Amino acid sequence: PWTTEIYRVKLLHQCNAACLSAPYVADIHGVHMQVQQAGSQWQRQRQIGSLTSLSSLHVTAQAALGGDAQHWEDIADDSVDPFALVNDEVAIVSERLCRSIVTNVPALEHAAEYFFRPGVRGKRLRPTLLLLMASAVAEQQPTAELLLADFRPPHERPQEQRRRQQRIAEIAELIHVASLLHDDVIDVAATRRGITSLNASAGNKLAILAGDFLLARASVTLASLQNTEIVELLSRVLEHLVSGEVMQMSASPEQLTNMNYYLDKTFYKTASLMANSARAVAILGDQQPAVCDLAWQYGRHLGLAFQIVDDLLDILGSSKQLGKPALNDMRAGLATAPVLLAAEEQPGLITLIRRKFRGEGDVQYALEMVQNSRGIERAKALAAEHARLAAAQVQALPPTDHPHAMAARAALINITHKVLVRSK
Repeated sequence: PWTTEIYRVKLLHQCNAACLSAPYVADIHGVHMQVQQAGSQWQRQRQIGSLTSLSSLHVTAQAALGGDAQHWEDIADDSVDPFALVNDEVAIVSERLCRSIVTNVPALEHAAEYFFRPGVRGKRLRPTLLLLMASAVAEQQPTAELLLADFRPPHERPQEQRRRQQRIAEIAELIHVASLLHDDVIDVAATRRGITSLNASAGNKLAILAGDFLLARASVTLASLQNTEIVELLSRVLEHLVSGEVMQMSASPEQLTNMNYYLDKTFYKTASLMANSARAVAILGDQQPAVCDLAWQYGRHLGLAFQIVDDLLDILGSSKQLGKPALNDMRAGLATAPVLLAAEEQPGLITLIRRKFRGEGDVQYALEMVQNSRGIERAKALAAEHARLAAAQVQALPPTDHPHAMAARAALINITHKVLVRSK
């Protein structure tokens, strides 16, 4: 249900394929191609000029989605607060996280808890979406006992299904924060979440070791589940994180300007954790393979939408909003979605991308070319499409009449909307 009947059939075919077949990274490229094909349609519908803020993202999504935008808004009910729905459960996962990083080496403990302190913990998006996914495929609401703090040691296998799913949320957040610590070292970042980064505060060596420590603690909890399929899934996430980072570091000049290469790298660095941990939650919920595939697809599309919006924020946001420097990607030599899409209209960008914006004035010159193209709008439309496809996976889950599951599904769809309109 997009702007033309032909395009509608194409997207329905993609959604059906996502529900029926095993997920592959290659599908990502088809989404990009569909946005390219649709570009002339929504350009005719709406004259879109260069924008300087993200306030128009929802309008752009509407332009890209045509008549389906209102339907998507109706589904993404803002009255359902996804974070409030599982807030108590996320709190006990956070409590376990803080306890799991205790060590008798004070310097290591201080470093490991750097981003787990109150005020710098972030929104806990990954634990939230994973616990919502657990509820979305469950037949009953968690009992009150399962919403109390769990003080069992990380190596002890919980017998309760919901507790095992909570462990996945815990593992995912440990992996995520470890990747942030490592990324900040690689990127020579000075700030993170509005404070001085750990590498800038305590040095690269301690920051790397703190990340390694978090991964080690995650591995202990992962092993305690005694499920080889889950171990394989989350081990693959670690492999993907490394592969994505190496892809970013070692890209050839041709790969630097290749949108498909960028999408593969983005899947590895951001979406794989969401996709594979969502699948793990569904597997631990004893779901059929088709349902596990839907959970994987939800995480994949949400992760891609999240990162593309992150790319947009880097260009359109302020340093105060983001908690880190704006235009950081280009200053680090990286061309992200809006820049790559702009380069299809502004060939002069290709030279700047391939020399990684190292020339004097390159970043400002590149920014001007991006603003004088439809790169920002096309990136917004690409993010909107991935968000819509994530919502489609939730709608494709087997029918349920359980109120808690229905609320969790509504919240998962609402997250796809929140990801698009976030400002940091």
